[in-house]
Amino acid sequence: MSSVLVITGTGTEVGKTVTTAAVAAAALAAGRSVAVLKPAQTGVLPGEHGDADEVARLAGEVTSVELARYPEPLAPATASRRSGLAPVRPAEVAEAAGKLAAGHDLVLVEGAGGLLVRFDDEGGTLADAARLLDAPVLVVASAGLGTLNTTELTARELRSRRLGLLGVVLGSWPNDPDLASRCNLADLPVVAEAPLLGALPEGCSGLPVADFRAAAGSWLAPRLGGTWDAEAFPDGGAP
Repeated sequence: MSSVLVITGTGTEVGKTVTTAAVAAAALAAGRSVAVLKPAQTGVLPGEHGDADEVARLAGEVTSVELARYPEPLAPATASRRSGLAPVRPAEVAEAAGKLAAGHDLVLVEGAGGLLVRFDDEGGTLADAARLLDAPVLVVASAGLGTLNTTELTARELRSRRLGLLGVVLGSWPNDPDLASRCNLADLPVVAEAPLLGALPEGCSGLPVADFRAAAGSWLAPRLGGTWDAEAFPDGGAP
């Protein structure tokens, strides 16, 4: 795995933060030092618990860094403009990640929403930061109906920008998966043209932290430091 990994989603509320925490926990269990960078945290007031804090709570001893925080739950550019606070720009994200990489084995950069959510009014995005970092991108997707379209669009955008797509992780695998979810296990790697690299069980962020840390590697494929096997996963794409 690269020393910097950019983690994005096919949209909001797909499980980016818990996936970031699982990747961090697996790396920590392997003895690696980990930093988590959240370029823009929205919808959280000063002093409140943000995404980087949640990763630290679940994963353990990580260095967590936020570059900007905006109170309204909006896209970063909009939240910045409405709050009167300075926006985050891709060059700042790349600079911060580079500094963290100098002192850590792994830096996880967790975006806000999807790949092309704007950081600033000039149109800077997480994709631009990934390009400046020359870092691979991990896409977190939902499991059910509709995910094939959003995953393929994200993968195509990454390829059009010549960014490396490491693979796809399902941020919340249902306890009782429906037909669409089961079929998507086989279809997602096809539309993404990239491997499925894990599936996190629904509600796993509510586990006791010791249980989360112990199990994290079993939810992730070896390329993410785990033991998860897509072919052996229950209902591996079968109707």
